[in-house]
Amino acid sequence: MALELWETLKEAILVYTGLSPATFFTVIALFLAVYYVISGLFGSSDQYQRPREFQEESQPLPPPVQVGEVTEEELKQYDGSDPKKPLLMAIKGQIYDVSQSRVFYGPGGPYALFAGKDASRALAKMSFEEKDLTGDTSGLGPFELEALQDWEYKFMSKYVKVGTVKKPGEPAESTDHDVAKPAEDGPAESTDHDVAKPAEDGPSESAAIITEETPGADAAKE
Repeated sequence: MALELWETLKEAILVYTGLSPATFFTVIALFLAVYYVISGLFGSSDQYQRPREFQEESQPLPPPVQVGEVTEEELKQYDGSDPKKPLLMAIKGQIYDVSQSRVFYGPGGPYALFAGKDASRALAKMSFEEKDLTGDTSGLGPFELEALQDWEYKFMSKYVKVGTVKKPGEPAESTDHDVAKPAEDGPAESTDHDVAKPAEDGPSESAAIITEETPGADAAKE
């Protein structure tokens, strides 16, 4: 049975190709060899590059390190420019380690400008302007504050909190000054002037009226 099939195949090859079976199979073998060589040359870069990238991305991240209370200037050191340092970002003064989302917040990512900063205002307004890259949330509307709250919930559930942003101490000094000033100037002058004047003028006039009316009253009685 096998011999009959082989004979039939040889006749078909000879009729349809005009080549002997040996020549036909040699041509097919050469064609396959050339195909694999060409596909190997053009596909090698993708085949080797993708596994390498996958290995880099799949490497386990180091555990988050607590940085404690840092200033805004110190926080800028964790913007992703140094691959040896964690990638940090703050919302409403709370610092989170976003290293696991480096593709978004790292260099070249769509939100890279938020890294290393307290970007509360920018997130609330969904703004990418430099002036909004701050933790100042004053003047925001209710919808913007609600959006900021959603961002905070997302960060709290997904990332680890590693510290807080240290606030400058200048406002405390200005507050003491503003409170003390009215206490020194305002009440002292107004109290002495307004209270003392009625005390000097009032009784003298009323006393004069009484003394002037009293004699008249006695004369009437007489």
